[in-house]
Order: sequence, then C-alpha cells, then structure tokens
Amino acid sequence: MSDTRAHRPPTTRLVGGAICVYDTTGPSFGELAPVAVLHPREGDELSSYAVGRDLTRAYYATLDSAVCTAADGTELWRSDIEPKWSDHYGHRPSCGLSPDGRHLWLYQPDAMAGRGRGDRWTVLDAATGETLGGFDLETVGHGGVHLVHPGSGEVLLDVGEGQDGTVVFRGSFTDGTPELVTYPWTDRCLIDLSPDGRHFLTVDHGQGDLTVHAYPGGEAVFTVTVDDFGYDGEECEAVVEWTGGYLDPDTLAVVLCGEVEESGEEWFRSFRVDARTGRILGAFDSGAEDSYDLHPLGDGSWLTTADSGHPVRRTLPA
Repeated sequence: MSDTRAHRPPTTRLVGGAICVYDTTGPSFGELAPVAVLHPREGDELSSYAVGRDLTRAYYATLDSAVCTAADGTELWRSDIEPKWSDHYGHRPSCGLSPDGRHLWLYQPDAMAGRGRGDRWTVLDAATGETLGGFDLETVGHGGVHLVHPGSGEVLLDVGEGQDGTVVFRGSFTDGTPELVTYPWTDRCLIDLSPDGRHFLTVDHGQGDLTVHAYPGGEAVFTVTVDDFGYDGEECEAVVEWTGGYLDPDTLAVVLCGEVEESGEEWFRSFRVDARTGRILGAFDSGAEDSYDLHPLGDGSWLTTADSGHPVRRTLPA
C-alpha cells in the first residue's frame, strides 16, 4: 500500500490522560504501541488536541483556553478565552494545527458558553500563542471539527448546532491575512477529505444520504442515498452514520446503522463505495465495536479500538 497519509496529521489517541502518537505509515498491523507519549498540564481537561509533526509539542483546547505543552507536560504557553464561560455545559472548543506547524486554529463556541457574543474562529501563533487574526461566525455551535487540507494549508471547520444543523467553513491565513468562505448548506456534516485533497465527503444532517464534493468549491460530484443500499424502510429503519471516510483514494468506507422494525434490534454495517462514481461495492467486516469505531487512514487500512484504548490497524484480506 502507498503512503497516502503522509500529508495528514499524526495519528493520535487520548489514553489514560496522555496523548499517544502512533506510526500508521509502516507495515505494522494489529494493536499499535505508541511511538511517542505527550502529556497535558496536570489538571487540564481536554476538549480537543493536536500534535506537531516533530512529536515534541502538544496543542489542546480546554473549555476556556488554548494551551501548548512540551512532551513532559511543561506549559509553554496558554491563551485564555475571555471572558470566562458562564455556562459549563453544551460547549466544546476545538483546535487544528496547520500542516507547517505555524498556526493553531481555535474554534470557540462562545454563544453556548454564555459569553454574550456569537461564536469565533481564531488563528494563533503556534510558537507563542499570540492571536494573529480570526472570524466572527454567525453560528451557535456546541462544538467543531477541523480538517486541514494537505496541499493548500486551508482549514475546513464543521460547526455542529444540534437540532439546527451544521455549518461548514473554509479558512485560510496567507501573508498575515485571514480569509473565510462559508459553504451554502446548513444540513451537511463534514466527514473527511480525500487523500489527494481534490474532494471531500459529507453526510446529510438528517442521515439520509452521503455526498462527495469537489474541493474547494463544494460542487456535488455524486450523492448516494440510504435507498441505494437496499434499505427501503419496510423491514428495517436505516440511516447513514456521521462517520467513515476515505478508505483509500478510490474507495469510501460508509457506515449504515438502524433498527429492525419487528424486533427492535439495533445493527450497523460497513460498506465500500467507489469514491469516483458512487457505485456500492459491498459490505465488509470492519471489526468495529460500534458504528463510530471505524477510522479510515486513506491508504487501504483503518483503525478500530482495542480494550486498552490503543488503536488496532486493520486491512482487507489479500
């Protein structure tokens, strides 16, 4: 398998309060052991985190700050979100690190935090924590997910507004000037970027379909509905789960879940879908424990989770 993940952030898991980093570019399969372990500052509760490519610094968001620590947990800088939240629940700040490691993008769900203003997306200097710029967002989000584009360094942000839907933004910070694009939907959840960065995958907020879009404009290339998988709702109720992604450059991993109408039994199943045409290639055994325990790596392999909390790397039989 070719190394199509080389442009993506390091593979990490939060295990026992530490940020563990794993090598998913080599030949190892099965349960993976960490190649590096980084520690947050004692007492910090992480809502999101990232690791620099040299594996010497951890960056993370708490409910009221962005923080950078050395591997041993020594705090290198802290940038507080002011004013302090007045509502402890319903908001989870999120961060994403640029590919060159220079900028940390911080999504602040300020409206739900009770800060008396709308949400904000801020660009920080990753070396110092200094605020370099940002955007006021017209959202009232609970949390956000960052995906960093492999070539351009642009960042995609998915802001979840609960029952009100999802808003997807594209941000860039070039020559000290921040720029923002808002995609024209409030009903599509961002799932993954293709390994070559030419497309991205979304799932309908109502979970009725999935769509592959051209990058950067967002034009729909194709859409696959639940009915296309053969679930018409007569015998069982099915939806497309907000998970999955690019199994390899030409193949999507898609998860359907639902409930058998007669017995009430819940189920989930993983499918391969042609990423160029939308043709359904069939179900496969992912080894996942639940519908969210499948994490494609883009090189033909994927991760599930062992009882230890560490990832298990899997691939299809030869």
